[in-house]
Amino acid sequence: MSHRDAALQALLDKGVRIPNPTSVDIAEDVDVDKISGDGVTLHNGTRLRGASTVVSAGCTLGAETPVTVESSQLGPNVDLKGGYVSKAVFLDGANMGSGAHVREGSILEEEANGAHTVGLKQTILFPFVTLGSLINFCDCLMSGGTSRSDHSEVGSSYIHFNYTPDGNKTTASLFGDVARGVMLDQPAIFLGGQGGAVGPVYTGFGTVVAAGAVLRSDMVDDGNLVIPDAPPGMVRPLAKHSYKQLPRLLRRNLTYVASLDALEAWYRGVRRPFFAAQELGDLVHEGALAALASGRSERVKRIRALVGHLDDADEGRRQLRENLDAVLGVFGTPEEPVPDALAAELDPASGYLAAVKGLTPEARAAGTGWLQGIIDGRLAHAADLLPALDLRG
Repeated sequence: MSHRDAALQALLDKGVRIPNPTSVDIAEDVDVDKISGDGVTLHNGTRLRGASTVVSAGCTLGAETPVTVESSQLGPNVDLKGGYVSKAVFLDGANMGSGAHVREGSILEEEANGAHTVGLKQTILFPFVTLGSLINFCDCLMSGGTSRSDHSEVGSSYIHFNYTPDGNKTTASLFGDVARGVMLDQPAIFLGGQGGAVGPVYTGFGTVVAAGAVLRSDMVDDGNLVIPDAPPGMVRPLAKHSYKQLPRLLRRNLTYVASLDALEAWYRGVRRPFFAAQELGDLVHEGALAALASGRSERVKRIRALVGHLDDADEGRRQLRENLDAVLGVFGTPEEPVPDALAAELDPASGYLAAVKGLTPEARAAGTGWLQGIIDGRLAHAADLLPALDLRG
């Protein structure tokens, strides 16, 4: 019996539903012990690859079109209707329509979802965030919303512009933030369809950007309707690698890296027992931590590439070139303990979403202050190393 046939038989024996086994491909490096037998369905054209691939209870793969899942970790009740998923993590109830292309460093948290033909890479969606169809939303984090009926949303045919003409990808954007967003009590964000955002940008919670608009600047305050003006037309010589807004560009990128540190602290200190309560949950938790590490590595690589193009035209650029290793060394795996006021109210038996929604105002304030302190502390340390760039602005 071939490896494929043996693997398929093992899955059928444990209860996995495979309507047409001859159409399903299980690579030799897949560990069938990491595939639950509880309510899992593998439809025609499903391909599983990678020793780290995890398929938890209740997952449905390939209901609309063939799907490839490679070195990815799927929590319970994930529904991937078709497409390609590689080195990504999907948590309880997350789902994507056919034509999905979800790549390294992406995490879709509980009930986050997308319609058909969505492209993601190094993307983090907090619970309930919804993406329309025909979307490219790479290199960004989105939070906001309180439930499936009150969620942050990105309209169809939206693009997060994450690559400049001169090859610069220091463009990661925050739609909402980590410190408040994890509490699942913030107003939803809406990015109108047929629009886009030129990274790196930040928007506050409750921001509504009109359909057809391209967002090119930060919207720091919460609760605004935004209808950006189109930029004036011009023709001028192209100045590659000029980085005329270097302090803002660097501040936005370092804020993003610090936010990943804060989110990792949340995953390690708060989320871990909720993962442990699920079958295969520890493996999904490991995958999420690996995705966060991948995100940090990607952002550091892009910052280094940007600095490699800088000259010493002013004191700020000289300081950045000379102190880059020290600045980037500020960021990394956090070890900050969870505040007692928050830890005391976390009950894994109630499930993650219910536990967070049930927190008292005091616990929420303690948790938000803890995470914001991680972000602010790292940014302040970096700013002290680069006084000429005034990163506190």
